[in-house]
Amino acid sequence: MTIPGLIAPGALAPAAPSAPVGLRVLGLDLSLTSTGVCLPDGTTFRIKTRSKDGDRRLLVIRTAVRAALVDHRPDVAVIEDLPKHAMAAGLTAKVHGVVLCELLDAGVPYAYVVPATLKSYACDHGNADKARMAAAAYLAAGAEFADDKGGDQCDAWWLRAAGHDALGGPLFAMPQAQRDRLNKVEWPALSGQPYVRGAAACS
Repeated sequence: MTIPGLIAPGALAPAAPSAPVGLRVLGLDLSLTSTGVCLPDGTTFRIKTRSKDGDRRLLVIRTAVRAALVDHRPDVAVIEDLPKHAMAAGLTAKVHGVVLCELLDAGVPYAYVVPATLKSYACDHGNADKARMAAAAYLAAGAEFADDKGGDQCDAWWLRAAGHDALGGPLFAMPQAQRDRLNKVEWPALSGQPYVRGAAACS
């Protein structure tokens, strides 16, 4: 898959935990300059765009997301929600609109996770920084991310993990108090897999 602006997949070492059969989750940390993506198999990459291309950057992001949907056929997408009271929210909203159109066209349900909830789930701290999020990913599953200065791939990885956890297919053990933070999210009911708040369990 060769797409202009697409950065090579990040390294996960060791290999990411395999997804439970029947549940394929796509993690998306959307940004106009560097969108983080975690595919259903745990592979991560960035969709990097150039500011000089203006709104045409939306086409690069749309094309990459469309390719991910066609090639990897996720059951659900988990998206980091827009930041509140942030000047960048307007620019990021453009990306959300384009990506939601692709998800709706593909019939892929989605859930939004606000940044504080994702950080609390991953690190038990709603203001955790990028370094702490990356350290938590390594401790949870030995995951590491190449070319991820902004933490976009790491956030997408955690979004995928959150989706698996909340929808009944956790990839690794997490403290119950942190897992309970996901109850704040409105998760979609998947075909044959209705979601019940608080019902997901990790053995």
